[in-house]
Amino acid sequence: MSAAPGPPAARRLFFAVTPPPAARDDLDRALAPLREAPGAPRWTAPDRWHLTLLFLGGVPAADVDGLVAAAAPAVAATPALTLRLAGGGRFGSRRRPQVCWAGVTGDGDALAALAGRLARAAAGLGLPVEERPFRAHLTLGRWRPGRPGDGDLPDRLAGYRGPGWPVTEVELLESTLGAAPRYARVAAWPVG
Repeated sequence: MSAAPGPPAARRLFFAVTPPPAARDDLDRALAPLREAPGAPRWTAPDRWHLTLLFLGGVPAADVDGLVAAAAPAVAATPALTLRLAGGGRFGSRRRPQVCWAGVTGDGDALAALAGRLARAAAGLGLPVEERPFRAHLTLGRWRPGRPGDGDLPDRLAGYRGPGWPVTEVELLESTLGAAPRYARVAAWPVG
């Protein structure tokens, strides 16, 4: 006798903006001297860099179509945006750093408003949404817990200012876990 199939697996979804290749290449060149530094984090490949607007974690498969439909008006209300990757920082303490990130400047208020509209759309569907305020950043790497990490390393990006670029779309991406997470596009909407 075979077991009855369970509910479809939840999908690890998040809304994101992906910087164009020129912006990623410029930041990648700025990171080159830091890549082999003692205490550096485990760097994320530039082709996986994105600005997460809202991470949803496990979304039941039955809710994905509703999420796609609810996101459309949230994104449609967004004016044209121009952003720039600039500076750097870390999450975690200097002695126990966790995440190395690049900052974002430009139309940050409009980007935060977009993230808020997406959060309200998801919450309106009954999906759990984090309460903490949106903080625009691009994750560059993660330090491994229990290993020595140089929490001052992000300070070397303090003077970095990449090229400005227009945000052309918002994507809903699915993350597949593994040694190197993969991202697959579920949907996308134009901005501005």
